[in-house]
Amino acid sequence: MRMRERLRLVGLLTPVTLIIGVFFLAPLAIMAVYSLLEPGLYGGVEWSFYPDNFGRVLGWADGTNEEFDPVYLEIILRSFKLAGLTVLATLALCYPAAFWVARQPERMRNFCLFLITLPFFTSLIVRLYAWLLILRPSGVINTTLLALGIHNPVELIYTETAVLIGMTYIFIPFMFMPVYASVEKLDKRLLEASADLGASRWQSFWKVIFPLTLPGIAAGSIIVFIPSLGNFIVPSLLGGARVLMIGSLVEQQFLAARNWPFGAALAMLLMAAVLVCLVLYVLAQGRNSAQEASR
Repeated sequence: MRMRERLRLVGLLTPVTLIIGVFFLAPLAIMAVYSLLEPGLYGGVEWSFYPDNFGRVLGWADGTNEEFDPVYLEIILRSFKLAGLTVLATLALCYPAAFWVARQPERMRNFCLFLITLPFFTSLIVRLYAWLLILRPSGVINTTLLALGIHNPVELIYTETAVLIGMTYIFIPFMFMPVYASVEKLDKRLLEASADLGASRWQSFWKVIFPLTLPGIAAGSIIVFIPSLGNFIVPSLLGGARVLMIGSLVEQQFLAARNWPFGAALAMLLMAAVLVCLVLYVLAQGRNSAQEASR
């Protein structure tokens, strides 16, 4: 019987394993190999070991064929900063909204959830071009400011602010759903008990509500941070050449510069950053589970 169950388990897992291996692990392995090869003169690669692709970013370039340029570190740090600000902005918008939606009647809650997912029915490019029309010098915001008598239009387009607005708008649903799932599961009896024991609203929030919703906050932060870090569509449209992020840099290296090894090295550094974030999240979840089990 056990042998039959094992064969059944192997039969169920084999297709998934093959799909993951062919469409994820194999391309990742190709990128890892390319990141250690020498770039070709007219694109492509030369099949010789060449670690200076990473040295251009991390500082051990030989100074002859490749030189260390701190601008790449600036781009990476800017990417982390904008991704982190996107997480904070989406959380600030979604956390109170999740409590408001959770208190609504069932029909109203379903309608609000539909509105949250409604942007997915429209092309991302169309939505970003709408923001392009809003933020440009002759857009809605500056036109309104001029109508109010403010004769110095605000420079919004092609700035970090525009990129932050665009990414916050795009990733709001990704933050809202995990946070809402945690808020909806809150047991009101715990809040009543906290109030009966004399706790203020602020104390009830920090001692009861926030710890219980923390898993949703952590999950939403990971879901938002990872795609924000490697996003290249929003910086390309709303940031232009002024706001370059690591995703846009990887795109340029593969398409415009045709430096595939350096683009692969940047992609592997991005993958390493994502892996570190996931490991930290798993360790934090394991620590919380161990603390709850000890209680």
